[in-house]
Amino acid sequence: MRVALVQLCGSDDPSANLPITEALIREAAAGGARLVLTPECTNIVTLSRSLQAERLQTEANDPTLAQLRLCAAEAKVWLLIGSLCLKSDDAADPRFVNRSFLIGPDGEISARYDKIHMFDVELENGEVYRESTAYRAGDKAIMAKADLAQIGMTICYDLRFPQLYRDLAAAGSQILTVPSAFTVPTGRDHWHVLLRARAIETGCFVLAPAQVGGHAATRGKARQTYGHSLAVDPWGHVLADAGEAADTVTHVDLDLAIVDKTHTRLPSLTHSRPYAAVERP
Repeated sequence: MRVALVQLCGSDDPSANLPITEALIREAAAGGARLVLTPECTNIVTLSRSLQAERLQTEANDPTLAQLRLCAAEAKVWLLIGSLCLKSDDAADPRFVNRSFLIGPDGEISARYDKIHMFDVELENGEVYRESTAYRAGDKAIMAKADLAQIGMTICYDLRFPQLYRDLAAAGSQILTVPSAFTVPTGRDHWHVLLRARAIETGCFVLAPAQVGGHAATRGKARQTYGHSLAVDPWGHVLADAGEAADTVTHVDLDLAIVDKTHTRLPSLTHSRPYAAVERP
């Protein structure tokens, strides 16, 4: 099965990002991809909460989602929209949502996943992120049952929580998706290692389309992201690395039979045992 990772250098203007994303999806489909994946924050990359409040839409009204559904149907591909930043429909919690979508070749939404783990950190270079102040965390792990594969859906910072990936693999996932907008400092030291570890721990393919480079900002501080969209096989081998090229497509051929072979060869998913809580002497 041929898949394609779309690597973007998105701006804070959804209307400018959309035609670039569409063109890359069509390029991916023309290259034979049956599954196309875009990064986290496909519609907008910004640190300005006021700008998000002005430009984000609810799922029902989001033009990026509507147009990419049409694009998937016209290209006849499965499309994993890594995530869209959206306004919430929940009056009780008006924070935004960071939501990944799996779109079928008919243009219909097959699955949704809201990012569970919020990126609340202070980095050594002075960058501070408080996602939980602006975004509502999801509370459900999602495995999408597509006709081409069982797909476990995650987003970016989820990558640091291995039990989520083991649970998705134990439920039958063959491909784990990790669309991201990783920071440069953490990406440089941790990106490849963590993605390879999640593949090795689960015996699944890991596909991680990423944002890359310096992202234009009309308000507030500009973002820098690491890039290096990766495809990793179930034994932890890197099949493809998109490097730091902006607005590119990387095609990869996957043999899903390798997932079952790996689980037979190293059946660690079946070897988990219950244990008592950590004791503190």
